[in-house]
Amino acid sequence: MKTGHPANRLLKVPPIRMHHHAYTTDDHEATRHFYEDIIGLPLVAMWIEKEHLGGEWIELGHAFYGLGDGSVLAFFNFADPKMQEEYRAKRQPLFIHLSLAVGRDTQDEIAARIKSAGLESFTLDHGYCSSLYVRDPSELLVEFTVDPPNVEDIGNVQRASAHAEMRRWIDGGRESNNNWRTVEETVAPTG
Repeated sequence: MKTGHPANRLLKVPPIRMHHHAYTTDDHEATRHFYEDIIGLPLVAMWIEKEHLGGEWIELGHAFYGLGDGSVLAFFNFADPKMQEEYRAKRQPLFIHLSLAVGRDTQDEIAARIKSAGLESFTLDHGYCSSLYVRDPSELLVEFTVDPPNVEDIGNVQRASAHAEMRRWIDGGRESNNNWRTVEETVAPTG
């Protein structure tokens, strides 16, 4: 596998930002309560739609919660119980999650809101960022990430070595290159 990056293979203009991240929910009200009342993201749209997909008409409710850059978190709920069951969100392990960039004050406010709501959360200091994790009502693991003041310097180092480090990993190299983490190991809840 090649890990090079010929300039002619890259987009002339990369995507501007994430438009939305879509997930399913069994309960729009529980999801709204979590994102709007607990986390503090506004419900900005609720589309009730009929889509012709796969040769059939599908009725769905599609809720959007706004982020500061204009992108949104979107949640589907299907009118057909069989379809809802088929596409139901399933609890995923730690490594499958959604991460949202926030400032330190916002992360602290979200942590307080989560605690006040009686929800479980945990934090990890990755060195190159600090993260607060919580599961939403549909079991989606949501991460609220604070970048350090030197994030640009860290990014420059990583960009300069990304292809060589990928090659090293592919070739079996396992020595950590995270020179920003202050502890040897980070322990997080499993699941």
